[in-house]
Amino acid sequence: MTTVILKPDEPVDVALRRFRRAIERTGLIPELRARTAYEKPTTVRKRKKAAAVARVRKQIKRSMPPKKRY
Repeated sequence: MTTVILKPDEPVDVALRRFRRAIERTGLIPELRARTAYEKPTTVRKRKKAAAVARVRKQIKRSMPPKKRY
């Protein structure tokens, strides 16, 4: 369970922002969205395959030298 303890003289808005960031880091929101509705096995495979392709593209893009700007 994610908890955020208020620091002395800390505004609630700042604490709420810290809480949202902490939840985002744990990956709770995507998991809750995934559990709200049934997803067909073919859709799951398709989504995972697209994520894998995106990861590979990103990895290739990072490994290449930057383009020349002239």
